[in-house]
Amino acid sequence: MMNGVDLSNKDILIVDDNPDNLRILSSILLAWGCKVRKALSGQMALKICETVSPDLILLDIMMPEMDGYAVCQQLKALPNMANVPVIFISALNEAIDKVKAFDVGGVDYISKPFQVEEVLIRIAHQLRIRQLTEELQRSNADLEQFAYIASHDLQSPLQAIVGNADLLSWKYEDRLGADGDRYVEQIIQSAFRMKQLIEDLLDYSRIGTASRRWSTIDCQEVLAAALSNLSAEIAQSDARITHSELPTILGDRTQLMQLFQNLIGNAIKFRRRDVIPTIEISATPHHKSEWLLQVKDNGIGIESQQCDRIFEVFQRLHSTGEYPGTGIGLTICKKIVERHGGKIWVDSQLGCGTQFYFTLPQT
Repeated sequence: MMNGVDLSNKDILIVDDNPDNLRILSSILLAWGCKVRKALSGQMALKICETVSPDLILLDIMMPEMDGYAVCQQLKALPNMANVPVIFISALNEAIDKVKAFDVGGVDYISKPFQVEEVLIRIAHQLRIRQLTEELQRSNADLEQFAYIASHDLQSPLQAIVGNADLLSWKYEDRLGADGDRYVEQIIQSAFRMKQLIEDLLDYSRIGTASRRWSTIDCQEVLAAALSNLSAEIAQSDARITHSELPTILGDRTQLMQLFQNLIGNAIKFRRRDVIPTIEISATPHHKSEWLLQVKDNGIGIESQQCDRIFEVFQRLHSTGEYPGTGIGLTICKKIVERHGGKIWVDSQLGCGTQFYFTLPQT
């Protein structure tokens, strides 16, 4: 055991063009029971990783034909290698070298000449992080599956409650009286609110349990579909909606439509009554590999201290009497954006409108 991690049978790939370095590192790891693979070049490492997924990679930087930075980038592009930790191990010791190593996907950096204990403890540390991450992912998947099953199974008894309440009202109408009618109506209204909660919870759980159906998506077409679904709300509120040219990205069409629909629907719902609701949707390049999209409205706004709460599940800032809904719509938006590799945040001030920002990766 090293740092609480059993290194025996861990599959470690060492990539170094120096045979002596390969021999030294290999002997260290074999002594701890690791399964060691060796590659004298980046091309050889890529060939190995096309068929196997090691638990961790030790990667030199200065190699002929293809340096370690290029190797790491190509490794991370392989579907089976995205979550495999890469530790750079190099004689280069400038800060800029280390920054570049992390920028291309490395998780740690060991300078040569190295100490045996340092190599082992850093390997154990990264393997422990990967183990905990995988356990958390499995736990989240189990919770999402439980939420889906529980929500699905709750619909039958809920339908029975509504059906029996309607039957009670119809069969005993003459004997219930005003109070009885009111109680039955309260039962039905509560059941419908529960039904909406269950449906929203199912939507939320489906995002995590659905298979990745990635394809090239024109966001303008997705927006048009979302606006069509909201046509009644738009007509009723007389909302004015404009948009700039939107990008084409790689993603899930249904989920992206749901993202736009939820954000625009919220802007319509939380509109001010003294002005015509206006909603502006725009997109601009962000950093080197992302799009920054914005949904801006002139609605009632949000108190700044509440902005962090609105993405939490079932968090409502208003009573159901003021504004209908379950408080899960923005949680769904956050999950969709994160599933697409982006981030979402909000900038708002009470009475001055709201701007939602989210990033999506460029194709």
